[in-house]
Amino acid sequence: MTENSEIARVREIVEPIASDLDLEVYDIERRGVTVRVTLDTQPGSDGGITLDNLSLATRLISREIDHEDPINTRFTLEVTSPGLERHLRTPRHFQREVGKDVTVRFRDPNADPRRIEGQLTAVDDTNVTMLLDDGTECTFTTDEVDKARTVFAWGPGPKPGAPKQHPKNAGTTQDGRKQPAKNQAANMITTATQKETQTS
Repeated sequence: MTENSEIARVREIVEPIASDLDLEVYDIERRGVTVRVTLDTQPGSDGGITLDNLSLATRLISREIDHEDPINTRFTLEVTSPGLERHLRTPRHFQREVGKDVTVRFRDPNADPRRIEGQLTAVDDTNVTMLLDDGTECTFTTDEVDKARTVFAWGPGPKPGAPKQHPKNAGTTQDGRKQPAKNQAANMITTATQKETQTS
């Protein structure tokens, strides 16, 4: 069984569980011995995935993977959420984030510029269009992208002409109040658990 077919089998196991919990499978990837399942709330949902939902999903997914045995080698299962700044790898990822600020680095080391930042304005199955910070538009294909992620703005946006907020101001709410430490931890913790599985 190839790695792609193993990941496809894991997806078949995970998707019904995520659907029952009103969650979406954001991504499944294998990095070395780690199989990472990333779950998210449905598009348009208010708020993000809770730690309680993530923990429940982890238990259910672990149990089903133990039962179905989809991977022939030793691996570590990791169930997580996308976090505040989401990595964008597929057209579906980009489509979910239209209207948000993103940063993109291109594969071509000779691209000029190689890294851009701005608002994601349009996405189809192949092409991505961004409105850059300098007011120009840039269109490219997802195949050209090396790395991309959303940019999370902590606290209220800067006033016109003001410099961007310094990281030391992170942890504030939209009205400028400091965010409680408990909520900060809940936002930043994404990995619910890890499980090592020996398959035959």
